[in-house]
Amino acid sequence: MPRFCSLRVLFFCLGIVLVACGDDSSSSTGAPANESSQPALSSAEATSSEEGETSSSQEATKENSSAAKSSSSKAPESSAAPASSTTSSSSAEKPSSSAAPASSAETPASSGEPASSAAPASSDDDGGDDGKCTDCDSFTAADPELTEKGGKGSVTTYGSVTAKETSLGGACNYGQTNIQYYAAIHVNVSPGDDKGPWDGGAACGGCVRVKAKTPDGWKRVTVRITDRCPDANCGVDLGGAPASDIMGITVGRYYGEWEFVSCEGVEGVWGDSTSLWVKEGASTFWSIVHVRNPKDMVKSISIHGVDSEESYELEMVVGTENFWTVPPEVLQTDKKYRVVVKYRTGTDDEWHIKGSELAVGEANLYLYEHRE
Repeated sequence: MPRFCSLRVLFFCLGIVLVACGDDSSSSTGAPANESSQPALSSAEATSSEEGETSSSQEATKENSSAAKSSSSKAPESSAAPASSTTSSSSAEKPSSSAAPASSAETPASSGEPASSAAPASSDDDGGDDGKCTDCDSFTAADPELTEKGGKGSVTTYGSVTAKETSLGGACNYGQTNIQYYAAIHVNVSPGDDKGPWDGGAACGGCVRVKAKTPDGWKRVTVRITDRCPDANCGVDLGGAPASDIMGITVGRYYGEWEFVSCEGVEGVWGDSTSLWVKEGASTFWSIVHVRNPKDMVKSISIHGVDSEESYELEMVVGTENFWTVPPEVLQTDKKYRVVVKYRTGTDDEWHIKGSELAVGEANLYLYEHRE
């Protein structure tokens, strides 16, 4: 017992010494007061603490190791991510940098396309002339000029630009029509010379593409010829609707150019389906015919027997413009004939009819009803 007490005293003294030392070390290291006030651990507790620390350090090592493995296993992804982001950033920058020129190149192209597409047309068709003018309705009257494809000179109007009536047939003798885009063409080049394209009505039914100078530049319209000009200085005299398209409400004498074209596929120049029309007063002894709503100017009309060797080339009537004379021998029979019409351009049209049908005045023989 006295030994046990002395040991307790010894341990107690050692504890005090250790506490005192701890105070000195804590004060020298600047540890917090609450840590210095903790009682010293026994050697068993210290050992246990060390073992706990060892195991915790091992666990920490394992965790670090597993974290390292996890990190290393994810490394490709994480390294790929920056690479990917770099790549995407770089690829985003490259297209944007390459796109910028493309876009800048495209922008003028897109903004300039109408201009560029119009420019060649202007350059090719108009010789670089934009067609703009001032006092456009006061072009000085002059003789028209013939060109390879048509002519140039005055463009005027004899129709109303507000009422826009359809053609009454004019000197082409078409009678009342539903043709809204029509015009008259000049007879002469110099007064009285008969050298214009009218040619006794041979121009009838053909179409003309007209362009005229205006304050806004060239304006274009396509019309069917149904009449001849009364004016010595006339070039093309427009009906109301086409005149309105070019002149608006400021009618007058404009400078223009024109060329002959096919009527096929052109809107506003068709009053009805193509037909062979017999003039009123026809009989078995006399008949003249013409083509209404042709695809172009009529160059010739011929009649051929279906069951015979007969063949006739019709001649244009002198004095009654735009008509062709039918031989009496055709009129006086019910035999079948082929009536072949050749145009300035395009394919021929062919009617299959009885000869006697051409002896009926005002007969309107539609092509679609008389085809084989």
